[in-house]
Amino acid sequence: MSDSAPPAPIAQRWRALGKSRALIPYLTAGFPSAAVSLEALRRVAAAGADFVEIGVPFSDPLADGPTIQRTTQRALEQGMTLPRVLDLVRESGVAIPIIIMTYLNPVMAYGVERFARDAHAAGVAGVLLTDLPAGADPAIEQAVTKSDLALIRLVAPTTDDRRLASALRDATGFVYLISRLGVTGARDTVPPDLAAHVQRIRAVSRLPVAVGFGIGTPAQAAAAARVADGVVVGSALMDALAHGGVPAMEQLARELAAAVHA
Repeated sequence: MSDSAPPAPIAQRWRALGKSRALIPYLTAGFPSAAVSLEALRRVAAAGADFVEIGVPFSDPLADGPTIQRTTQRALEQGMTLPRVLDLVRESGVAIPIIIMTYLNPVMAYGVERFARDAHAAGVAGVLLTDLPAGADPAIEQAVTKSDLALIRLVAPTTDDRRLASALRDATGFVYLISRLGVTGARDTVPPDLAAHVQRIRAVSRLPVAVGFGIGTPAQAAAAARVADGVVVGSALMDALAHGGVPAMEQLARELAAAVHA
């Protein structure tokens, strides 16, 4: 059992939730524009989100499905960069913890220690490095763990028990469980073995477990919340933003929050 404890402000938020579950929306920074993206961030926070994941646009988003790829491409065309993402977070002024979700290349180009320092100064609470497996680069991991940022780990349903324990040894904040194999994107159902995978994580870590990938409706979010501590929704919200603007995205966020918190 890991003794790692999530640092503030993430830990404070989990404690404030008590037995309630957390809604964690994902937003692509800069989609469809920097101004709309900033408004979207503020509106999901007001709609009942407990944390927010902000995705850094990257030119080769291998883990992302069609929706996030489209939003990423649009954000890149709008000139969104990692420094501008940090500016967006700083300007937002939201009170809930913000997690940066990014591929490794933008962070390495920026400088890992510089990124950790500047992200914390901007108001970021944690970072999820999508394509950095645990133990793959101890120097990068140490630069994050020594900072004030939480290092949030992605765990796949295929991760065996031995690898699971080692991967979560230095994790902080919470554990992000990928609900199913493949790329991001809304699906029709929640996997039937989801509860079993959550229990495997809880056997080796005291950190809260959030489930993402493939969750897009209030019913699916409620089902996931019955077995996990938090629910991550991204593609469905980005689709709503793309087709109905901020009001449609905000309405879906409110419905998701009500389902998760219930």
